[in-house]
Amino acid sequence: MNSGQMNQSLPPTYSPAEVAEALDCSEWWVKEQARRRRIPFIRSGSGYRFTRTHVEEIFNIFEERPEQVNTSETNTSSARRRTFVPFDVPAVQLRARPPRRVRNAV
Repeated sequence: MNSGQMNQSLPPTYSPAEVAEALDCSEWWVKEQARRRRIPFIRSGSGYRFTRTHVEEIFNIFEERPEQVNTSETNTSSARRRTFVPFDVPAVQLRARPPRRVRNAV
């Protein structure tokens, strides 16, 4: 089998720079995510490499979707509530702390 036949059977791989361009982020970020094992990759002699399947999975990992709100059931225990503060209670006046060098000089 010659090298031309072998290359046709293997999936193409992409460099961190190419993946970074597709994700609109830095090459450093892609390498850091791979180093921390947060995204799939292939480690080769030339560093990190990514297949099309890897890139699609990376998109899925970092995809954010809006939360589905079920209007028929409202869960009041998980809903964020605002603390009621009566208007007749005076506000506490805040004061800045003295700088550390002034406190340590004493």
